[in-house]
Amino acid sequence: MSENRKQLVLDVLDGKERERVPSGFWFHFLEDEIHADAFRQPELEEKLLAGELDYIEDFKPDFVKIMTDGFFPYPREELKHIQSAKELYDIEPLPEDSPYFSQQVEYAKKVTGRLGDKVASFYNLFAAGTILKFMQPTIPEGEVLVDRLIQEDKEAVKHLFGVISGDVARLARRLIREAGVTGIYYSVQNLSGVSSSREIYEEVFAPGEKAVLEAAKAESEYNILHICGYAGHHNHLSWYQDYPAKAVNWAVVVEGVPLEEGKKLFPGKAVLGGFANSLEGVLYRGTKAEVQAETRRLVEKAGRKGVLLGADCTVPRDIDWQRLDWVREAAV
Repeated sequence: MSENRKQLVLDVLDGKERERVPSGFWFHFLEDEIHADAFRQPELEEKLLAGELDYIEDFKPDFVKIMTDGFFPYPREELKHIQSAKELYDIEPLPEDSPYFSQQVEYAKKVTGRLGDKVASFYNLFAAGTILKFMQPTIPEGEVLVDRLIQEDKEAVKHLFGVISGDVARLARRLIREAGVTGIYYSVQNLSGVSSSREIYEEVFAPGEKAVLEAAKAESEYNILHICGYAGHHNHLSWYQDYPAKAVNWAVVVEGVPLEEGKKLFPGKAVLGGFANSLEGVLYRGTKAEVQAETRRLVEKAGRKGVLLGADCTVPRDIDWQRLDWVREAAV
């Protein structure tokens, strides 16, 4: 594939119409991507990098979301054993020489070094609320904890999220400036309980999330907001209308909001998605004819400007890559 895929994607993000609609899909490379800790086990980073590079070399995707399996944990062990919200006031920003920054920047450099200057890359980062949730034994336990802490001492949680978001913002800037990633792919998600009220979300969650995107935007305008609907999780999409991102990816199938409606909800932004990421979806189970028919339907409905085809979230690990190429073949 001799075309400059990076320019193709950047043009589409800028709202220009090109000869074909680009597509991007991704999947996890580690068995337990949430609790794996590559900071403590370097061999996990090696496995992650090998999988990422194999996919890049063999499939030659239109653009790459750099997966961060093993880098989900925030290196503050005390956050795994919180007893009281007042403990959160003791959390301070990470030192500049923390592996949280240096190790991820070096990993990203290895990926961008293989991509060269002809493929766009977007480094996967998570919002503070998601990071704290992931650090608990299970996601449901994480949601309960976040909710309890907000009820106990909202200011303490705001402090914590400000610290984590500040560190993620620093990482985003370094990834773009030093590792040469095109931008970030930033994952946010509504939570349950008191966190599900917009008032609480605007006060506790949104400031740090917007700060991360603003920091990334200062280095590159090409950043993607991911409103995560993994495993059927529902979100209030309208809460993110003013988030400073070039493109938005949400769970089209889960939320029941197709790409063409998303264009109206997020005017001036490119949209990414269209396919379900489930084992029951046409992308995973359909025939070639069915996958390509759905591809053409998505393009017909959403148009060719400001549209990148993809999935609601990560696709199953064992998906046949040929299926992803069926989408690319039909998106002309």
